Amino acid sequence: MNLSTLPDRRAAADPDAPALADDAIDLSNAGFLDAVRRAATALRAAGVSAGDVVAIMLPNTAALVVSLFATWRLGAAATPLNPALTAAEAAYQMADSGAKVLIATERPAFDIPVRAVIPAAELTAVDPDITLVPAALGDDALALLIYTSGTTGRPKGVMLDHANLNAMCRMVVETFTLTAADHSLLILPLFHVNGIVASTLSPLLVGGRTTVAGKFSPRTFFDRIERSRATYFSAVPTIYTMLSDLPAEVRPDTSSVRFAVCGAAPASMELLAKFENRYGIPIIEGYGLSEGACASTVNPLVGKRKVGTVGLPLPGQTIRIADMDGNPVPDGEIGEVLICGPNVMRGYLNRPAETAKTLVDGWLHTGDIGRLDEDGYLVLVDRAKDMIIRGGENIYPKEIETVVYQLPEISEAAVVGRAHEVYGEEPVLYVSLNSGTELATDTIQEHVRGALSKYKLPVAITILEHLPKNDVGKLDKPKLRRLAVENH
Repeated sequence: MNLSTLPDRRAAADPDAPALADDAIDLSNAGFLDAVRRAATALRAAGVSAGDVVAIMLPNTAALVVSLFATWRLGAAATPLNPALTAAEAAYQMADSGAKVLIATERPAFDIPVRAVIPAAELTAVDPDITLVPAALGDDALALLIYTSGTTGRPKGVMLDHANLNAMCRMVVETFTLTAADHSLLILPLFHVNGIVASTLSPLLVGGRTTVAGKFSPRTFFDRIERSRATYFSAVPTIYTMLSDLPAEVRPDTSSVRFAVCGAAPASMELLAKFENRYGIPIIEGYGLSEGACASTVNPLVGKRKVGTVGLPLPGQTIRIADMDGNPVPDGEIGEVLICGPNVMRGYLNRPAETAKTLVDGWLHTGDIGRLDEDGYLVLVDRAKDMIIRGGENIYPKEIETVVYQLPEISEAAVVGRAHEVYGEEPVLYVSLNSGTELATDTIQEHVRGALSKYKLPVAITILEHLPKNDVGKLDKPKLRRLAVENH
């Protein structure tokens, strides 16, 4: 399943069949190939060649998908950027990835470390070079650099090669029995690996189609379902909550939808039952990481779905529950979730030490805590130590804390998650000040606002005389979490 040749193969098999749509355009297979050829021609004119990296900073549109395939056609790799990143965050990702060019809606107003910027409107405005054939790519050729934050506070580039993507797509296709009749409605961000792999590449590889929805709105979502006749979609608990809470008179026709996928954050049994009972759409819960190319476990579409678990390993993957030394624990006991399979990343870009800690003897150490039940279903007991999931977006406290420590008045800083009825969690910040200094919470908020994306901003800031410590002198975040609940 060579991704670089997929547009050509689809166009040759059925040029008039639908392939890719968004809120403004609807491309047939032939139109999809033409757009990819034009974009590849533009990228080559900007100096992109095999082995380079192309940064793509676009909202959810068909142009983003076209950009991915144009990049692969040249034998280059893509690194998608969240359009909501601040100037500093975006510049960091481009510099760290070594991107040669940037595809964006318009030229950014800040200095960027790339050779050229290609506005999305110009990407397909050039005449296509039909002699520009797809690059012959080896399985080990780098395909995607997905940036994910970590406990160091600096985002890391997850290296996924074409073998990783092909393996993951095969698993998705088999697990969800995808065929040419399937139509994915994409509502999750395309800068996430889930949106790219499960909602876009997998249906396209089997002859199906993808519709990229723009900004999600619960008021218009079911209208889009009815018009597109989509057969599946993937979302996060926040979205299912919004849809479940629509007025009672909203009674959409959901007969085309075979299933929906829920991931990124835990969903309550009550929410799953409420949504399924109201709309008649089975929700399939799953679990995965960017480092695992998308998904590693999922409740079966056909078979026993166990609410409260994240399902069984996908075909070709193995889940192990291990102790602190990486040794398997007895069945049913709690430990760290380890993953092995052809979908597991090559490593972190330019970070051999962190790669060595995360990939040990072929096993991906997730940092998540769980257990396998009597039927082999994975039950997540806790998430990675401090990560906060707000509306499906991962927030790493260390990244916020690092920014706060830039203020000279700050002695200590700690970010913890506080429950929210819609978003799941939201970050709150606690700080203490160096003696003899004064600092207003508004000043702290203004500082972090200039350095972090909106979804990462603390919703509350509290200044304490001293932050609580545990017996070994470390910040007591469990106590701060309890304090956040008490003071809310």
